[in-house]
Amino acid sequence: MWIGLLIAISITMTIAYDYAYFSLFLAFFIGNIKNKAGFITLYSVNLGTSFLTINYGFINQSSLLLSQFPFVFICLMASILLPVSTYNKNKREQLEGQLENANKRLDDLVKMEERQRIARDLHDTLGQKLSLIGLKTDLAKRLLRLNPDQAEIELNDLRQTASTALKEVREMVTTMRGTQLVDELFRAEQILKAASIEFVLEGNPKLQDTSQLNENVLGMCLKEAVTNVVKHSQATECTIRLQETPSANILTVQDNGVGIERTRKQDRRGTGILGMKERLEFVNGCLEVQSGEDMEGTRIAIQVPKLVRKPIKEEEQ
Repeated sequence: MWIGLLIAISITMTIAYDYAYFSLFLAFFIGNIKNKAGFITLYSVNLGTSFLTINYGFINQSSLLLSQFPFVFICLMASILLPVSTYNKNKREQLEGQLENANKRLDDLVKMEERQRIARDLHDTLGQKLSLIGLKTDLAKRLLRLNPDQAEIELNDLRQTASTALKEVREMVTTMRGTQLVDELFRAEQILKAASIEFVLEGNPKLQDTSQLNENVLGMCLKEAVTNVVKHSQATECTIRLQETPSANILTVQDNGVGIERTRKQDRRGTGILGMKERLEFVNGCLEVQSGEDMEGTRIAIQVPKLVRKPIKEEEQ
């Protein structure tokens, strides 16, 4: 309602006082309208009335408008471009907020799924073993006086069952400590698709001869690199490539965006490169970043060493 009043004031100012610049102020307010239909309607009305009133002044040979023709022309161009630019900027910020909320919900779902998986693993790993330990304990207690030899056998079985359960728990805890690269690739695909960025995967995600720590570092670096692509690159495609050499596993993240130099100029907070380098230094890995005028986008190569397997020597007879 109040924008309609401002449009009426703009028409009056242009016709009565040859002041054609009020539409420039209106353009900024119209660009901040969130409703698409309302934006298009008011944008069209403001643009149409501006053209009509200015043309009316020119037809009537208004000396003030004619003398200020260059400035009036600039005002008209600004009235055309400013609302669209402001509306698109607000829309982009809104979409970025929705993407951030979607990422948070995705993280919550992943955490919930992980809790359920841990509960299932604990039930499957410990539930059966602990039940068996309880049964064998009762049986050994009854056999202790009647049949000591059989009781000793049951106690040995009990010890073996407890050792097996302990080993399985340790393996499960070791698995929980790290991030599986396959799972991180799945999350990366979901995040990129949510940002309307095409996801391309090349190579085998199942790494050979790597430790859980190295795979965890690769997963964290991948997460950081993909986050940079979504937030800063303005890319339409992201390629994740997995390669192997005799001594290392190499993960490459490449996009077709604006490049890292322009990203650094626009965002002084950095793009997480230092954090990735620090993680990789901990496992004797290395990071290579390529970006510039001679190539499209940014290419980040993350390299971690493979496990060194010692040859098995034959026992001397």
